[in-house]
Amino acid sequence: MTDGGRSGGGRRGGRAARLARLAPDRHAPARPAEACADAGSTEPFGPNAERTLVIACGALAQELLAVIRLNGLDRIAVACLPAKLHNRPEKIPNAVRCRIRAARRREGYGRVLVLYGDCGTGGALDRVLAEEGVERIAGDHCYAFYAGPDAFEALQAEEVGTFYLTDYLARQFETLVVRGLGLDRHPELLPAYFGHYRRLVHLQQVPDPETEAKARAAAERLGLAFERRETGFGLITPFLRGGGAAPSPDAGGALPPAGPAC
Repeated sequence: MTDGGRSGGGRRGGRAARLARLAPDRHAPARPAEACADAGSTEPFGPNAERTLVIACGALAQELLAVIRLNGLDRIAVACLPAKLHNRPEKIPNAVRCRIRAARRREGYGRVLVLYGDCGTGGALDRVLAEEGVERIAGDHCYAFYAGPDAFEALQAEEVGTFYLTDYLARQFETLVVRGLGLDRHPELLPAYFGHYRRLVHLQQVPDPETEAKARAAAERLGLAFERRETGFGLITPFLRGGGAAPSPDAGGALPPAGPAC
């Protein structure tokens, strides 16, 4: 998610695709969870037994908490893993597995959901979730579950050379893209990274002039045509509401996050 590059149908390219090719084979067994602490009960217990923990990418934290607040889903707690894990996607499955086991065995949560796409893990994350009996949101990446799979495929069909920004990526463009790719030190590399792109599409979750201005500035810096598509929170709201996380009758807002980086 830290990469706004092309994904989906048609010709696939960009950093996300290269990471996916380096990821473990989809038919290989999931890596064991060597670092996970397995001690503790495997049954829900304590005050969290009737609650749901959502394990999410840190890049989704602001939007996730907004969905929880706006829908009065006060039986949901949130634990975020660092967004920088997307630079090492092979580490995502085991990090998620360990957090699932901690949620169940040490914290007693009655239900766990995962807010990650495949995110370049080559199917390894889905194998881990199948082994742990945990559901994740549909979609290979955040662009798909913000825009919706069909709408995202339509965007790809319109123009394969599309670079995507979510609100988070627009806000963090200088850090994650410019400095992350070394363009601040080596601007001559820009054509090598972006020469095959034709447009930048800002998938906008929340109307905000400052965030939109940053997205437009990113398009100008990359020499790309700019388009904005309002997506709202996409599939996140139905995923949470349909995942056993109904609002409390006396919902008074989200409970404090249950993990770091949110």
